[in-house]
Amino acid sequence: MHQALYRKYRPRAFDGEGGVTGQDHVTSVLRYETENGRTSHAYLFCGPRGTGKTTCAKILAKAVNCEHPVRGNPCGECWACQSIDAGSAPDVLEMDAASNTGVDYIRDIKEAISYVPAALKKKVYIIDEVHMLSSGAFNALLKTLEEPPEHVIFILATTEFHKLPATIVSRCQRFDFRRIKADVIAERLMYIAGRESIPLTSDAALLLAKQAQGGMRDAISLFELTAAGGAEVTFERVSEVLGLSGIETQYKTACAVARHDLASVFKIVSVVENSSKDIAVYWSELTGFWRDMLVVKNLPEDARAAYLDYTEPEMRLLLDAARRFPAEAITWHFTVLDEAQREMTRLPQTKRLSAELALIRMADASLDSSPAALLARIAQLEDKVAKLASGVPAEPSPEPISLPDPPKTVEKPPEAVPQDAKPEPEPADTGMQEADLTEAAEKLPESCRSYLADSECLVSADRRQVLIRTPNEMGRMILSMPANIASIRSALFACGLTDVGAQIEIVPGAKPKAKRAPVDELADF
Repeated sequence: MHQALYRKYRPRAFDGEGGVTGQDHVTSVLRYETENGRTSHAYLFCGPRGTGKTTCAKILAKAVNCEHPVRGNPCGECWACQSIDAGSAPDVLEMDAASNTGVDYIRDIKEAISYVPAALKKKVYIIDEVHMLSSGAFNALLKTLEEPPEHVIFILATTEFHKLPATIVSRCQRFDFRRIKADVIAERLMYIAGRESIPLTSDAALLLAKQAQGGMRDAISLFELTAAGGAEVTFERVSEVLGLSGIETQYKTACAVARHDLASVFKIVSVVENSSKDIAVYWSELTGFWRDMLVVKNLPEDARAAYLDYTEPEMRLLLDAARRFPAEAITWHFTVLDEAQREMTRLPQTKRLSAELALIRMADASLDSSPAALLARIAQLEDKVAKLASGVPAEPSPEPISLPDPPKTVEKPPEAVPQDAKPEPEPADTGMQEADLTEAAEKLPESCRSYLADSECLVSADRRQVLIRTPNEMGRMILSMPANIASIRSALFACGLTDVGAQIEIVPGAKPKAKRAPVDELADF
């Protein structure tokens, strides 16, 4: 009989192989209490769905009844552990408060707890979604929670802690379950994939983990869905099955809005609408992307990792998108995004129209007379004035960049190269002097700055010819964009390194001086 993967791989112990992951702050305390015989009479497990509340409740029920516990963990082999796992233990009762909300239900429990356990050491009552109980049921439960018999343990679980009466909370030992980090979930998915012999790529595992939003059960369920039919679970497979648009679509949308390019806006929405992707899912992803842009606008670089789960190429797209908007514009855009989201929920048949109208408003702030839109327009004007005052000429919004293709692992053999192929000639640099790009790089967008740091700059004696050598192929592509060439030209002139209108050429080549550390060379791949 087939068993769902999230049930098959449900943790059986607090720690160790196959144990609970991502909730060490909870499991370490529970294991210590069971190991030293200091368990409480009532527990309250709070947290989002799929984070391990019911799982830990069952492990705790096994641990207090196990015949041969191992360092506070249930052995999993005795009759007590096996009967609890099978759901046939007479003294461990798991109940759903959402289906039994009345006071009579609690009164039945009060009568049953007066009897000693039939087969185990302790009676354990696991009440899931306890916040669904009526006020009368909570009142009936109060006295029982305060002074239950010694052979009874109550474990209450809820996803909505704020709905519980303070009198109930004060009678329980409370544990808060956190959303599990994406890398922890991805590691668990790779483990399950290996045990089930299902091909799963690391980027697909990370994407599934992000979509689960901190819930291990949701992540495993999504993994099983995408692996249906024996298909290899790749990034593309996950995006197709879940209807995701991907970060490149979100980035292109942001660029189109920043450039006031309505033709591209309509094209992007049309592509989403005519593919297997759902506009509502695309809109939710877009809102998340806008949130991430606001994060990078307000946090220093060393603090972003705690909030964002991005690969290095994805982070470059995010940074490039964020620099195109002032913070005031992003804040106003949130209002437009939220209004469109509510409209899509109210009238699903007009999702495409709602998306198009919202993006048009975001691309042209003059169409909105709200105070937030006016602040966004003022911020854009202030930015232009500041650039003019600093001597940097105003330039059109640069073209969108793209994620690099994955590196090829198989190199072409020498004999496959055409015999008439000639190496690219090295540009002449006679009479050129090396220039320090540190100050000029600070005036450039972040997407250019990182590539320019690894480049060598040579300036001719008349300061009208500039040669920039960069070892990174993607960096050469980005720096060679017309808009970025113009930005580099303005920055070099502002720093006094060149004359007006200097000719800039970007060529391949590494710095001849300092040898790069091995960790830095990873940036080229």
